[in-house]
This record gives sequence, C-alpha cells and structure tokens, in this order.
Amino acid sequence: MSAERAAIALGSNLGDRERVLGRAREAIGRLPGTRVVGASRVEETEPLGPVPQGPYLNQMLLVETALEPRELLEALLAVEREEGRARSERWGPRTLDCDIVLFGERSITEAGLTVPHPELPHRGFWQRELAELNVRLPVA
Repeated sequence: MSAERAAIALGSNLGDRERVLGRAREAIGRLPGTRVVGASRVEETEPLGPVPQGPYLNQMLLVETALEPRELLEALLAVEREEGRARSERWGPRTLDCDIVLFGERSITEAGLTVPHPELPHRGFWQRELAELNVRLPVA
C-alpha cells in the first residue's frame, strides 16, 4: 500500500494549549504507517461559532500515511479522546480538535467524513497554514 499526503488541522482552546498540540503531533507521528512531514507555525485565532469561549491555538500538519481516510479519522478521534476531548456541544470549547482537511487528491463524502473539509473555504487560517506548507488548495 502506498502512502498519500494528508493535511490535518489541529486546534485547542482548553488547558495547556501548546502542550496539547505538541502531544497531538507526537501521537499522530506514531500512527501506523504515518509520519509527519511538515508542520505550520502555531497560530492563535478567535473561536468560530455562537458559543462564548477563549481563543484557539491552531496548526496544520502534513503527513504521509498508508492509512485509508476512514482509518485515519478513527485514529485522530482516538488522539482527541486521549487528550480529554468530550463531544458535548457543537462549536464548543475543546482540549483538542483534529480535522482531516485534505487527503491526497481525493474527494470523499461519507457519513462523518467529508474531504476536502467543507469549512476550508471559510477558514483563512487553514488556507494560510496550507500555503506555508506549500500545499495547493483544491480548485472549486
């Protein structure tokens, strides 16, 4: 099985945000058949959505992975849980959020998994982070 490149967005606005992102980078780098090949600068952003909360630290990772998209998603959800992520409130604060933004050239629409991520056009910080990693944005 050959490896594909995937862009994974990390975000945290609870606890020691920098430490959480660092542990997430390490955990993602330990996933089977996966290695981190690039990481953007960490950027602080205002929260999105209607729920009052503190600012986020965000970072984009570029990985090479032999995992299929659904396998990668399940592994990322496990990393979130290891960091204490509780999915209770949509758009609410979180210790860690991991999103698959891009997965090679694939276009995927499945229950719980849409790639490219549907919020990509609306998140300037993701676009800046991808540009920093020299990742081309998909043509709409």
